[in-house]
Amino acid sequence: MKDEILSRIQKNFPLVARPFKVIADELNSSEDEVIAILQEEKNNNIIRQTSAIFDTKRLGYESSLVAFKVSEEKINDAVKIINSHPGISHNYERNHDFNIWFTLAVAPNSKLGLEKTVQILANAVQADDYITLPTLKLFKINVKLNTTGKDDKKEKVKKAKYKDIELTPLHHEIIRSTQYDIEIIREPFKKIVEALEIDYDTFFSILNELQEAGVMRRFASILNHRKAGFSANAMVVWDIDEAKGEEIGKKAAEFSAVSHCYLRPKYPNWPYNLFTMVHGKSTDETNAIIAEMAEEIESKEHMPLYSSREFKKVRVEYFTPEFEDWEEKYNK
Repeated sequence: MKDEILSRIQKNFPLVARPFKVIADELNSSEDEVIAILQEEKNNNIIRQTSAIFDTKRLGYESSLVAFKVSEEKINDAVKIINSHPGISHNYERNHDFNIWFTLAVAPNSKLGLEKTVQILANAVQADDYITLPTLKLFKINVKLNTTGKDDKKEKVKKAKYKDIELTPLHHEIIRSTQYDIEIIREPFKKIVEALEIDYDTFFSILNELQEAGVMRRFASILNHRKAGFSANAMVVWDIDEAKGEEIGKKAAEFSAVSHCYLRPKYPNWPYNLFTMVHGKSTDETNAIIAEMAEEIESKEHMPLYSSREFKKVRVEYFTPEFEDWEEKYNK
């Protein structure tokens, strides 16, 4: 039952007043049992967060994956400086000369912009070299760990079509409110609707509108990979023919063990342009998945980059003053 519930909450979380009752009814359980199981998994740090997951770019933020080459003795100090930026959501040490890998987002009203922010960080940490790797094409971003072991090896990845939307002050309020972890209680959204002085119908209508516009990718639980038993997660980089990028990227994204799949730029010092995050319960399992992928993906070369240390893994907090405060401090 536990694994079924964990699988369910990673997918389409019910956007209703009592979501855990809906899950309980689907799984022939009780609302109290579902809540008790989820609360235990949260206490055990299996569940990292349950909240809305927003699309950074569709909110007007500029973002990129960035890799720094930092000498070993400078890593700890460098990490403190990098992580001080409010737009850093993920930061890892990986097994390569480019050893510090992080995702960076800058706010729509940023005075510095993305590239200047990267330069400031590189100078501040005394990086020997760096590369900025923005998304050229997104094929997939959907973290769903196979907790039941029943998921198919392949899945269809549909190309989403989004409606246009003009964000109002109420949209911004709901985005601010739903980006944080909800409580595992019968009515987890009650405090939000009361604070905003709106009813449930309005609240869920706007969340669905945000999802139809691609501003909210989904509402779901994110699991702590390692705690959930998926301890071998590799960022696999592929050197593929740019002319075939679309075809090859779609093929890579169909593997269920792949949570993220992007096309990114190449550089003279970095020949890899297809990036796939592959999740497995062991290094052997992950390597076997990568080997399977390599049989189907036409590439000159590929390389798995495993993380040796996790320095930061959080959600970016949108529309907060911390971005301006950071720029005020560093833009001198």
